[in-house]
Amino acid sequence: MIERLSATPEGIAAAAALLDGGGIAAFPTDTVYGIGCRARDDAALARLFAAKRRPAEKQVPILAVSLEQASALGYAVDDRVRALAARWWPGPLTLVLGAQEGAASGSQAFRVPDHPVALSLIERSGPLATSSANRSGEPETYDADDVLVAFADDDLLDAVVDGGRVPGGRASTVIDMSGPGARIVREGPISREQLAEMVGRID
Repeated sequence: MIERLSATPEGIAAAAALLDGGGIAAFPTDTVYGIGCRARDDAALARLFAAKRRPAEKQVPILAVSLEQASALGYAVDDRVRALAARWWPGPLTLVLGAQEGAASGSQAFRVPDHPVALSLIERSGPLATSSANRSGEPETYDADDVLVAFADDDLLDAVVDGGRVPGGRASTVIDMSGPGARIVREGPISREQLAEMVGRID
C-alpha cells in the first residue's frame, strides 16, 4: 500500500527516510508530480523504471538543489553552466552536463525545481533521480490522488508526499552543455535567444 505523507517537516522527514533506505517516493514539483529515488541507488532506480513500466535504457534527469550537488556526483561545471544556473535555477531549465575526467561516465541531465516541497526533500536526501509520476504513455499526475490512482495496481511506489495540486505547464527547456558548444535538446519556456545571450552560439 502506498503511504500518503503530509508536506510537513515530519512528512518530508519520513519520505527522506524511505528514500535513504532504498525506497521510491512521489512528490510535487513546479510542473507535475515526480517519482524519485536517490541518485546513486541502482536497485531503487530499477524499481523506479519498473513502477513506470519504462525501458531501463532511457536515462532520467536528476533533481538537485545546487550545482555543487551535480559536481559532487562527478559532473563538470564550467563558467557557462554557472551563468545559466545563476539565471534560471530554480526553474524550467535542465542542464545536460558532461562527466569530470575520471569521475563519472557519459552525460547527465540536472534541474533544480522551483517547488518548496521538492527542494526540502532533496535537501534531506540528496539529489534524486526523478521522472514524472505516471506510467509511461499515460497521463501525468497533478496531485496525490492522481498518483495513488496511477500506481494503485502494484506495490513498487512506497509513498507520495501530498503537497497539494501542482500547476502543470510546459516541460523545461533542455540544453546540452556537455561539450565545447551548446545544443538545445528540447524547446521549452526559456527561448534559444535568451540562452544565447548567456552562452553565445547554440546549435
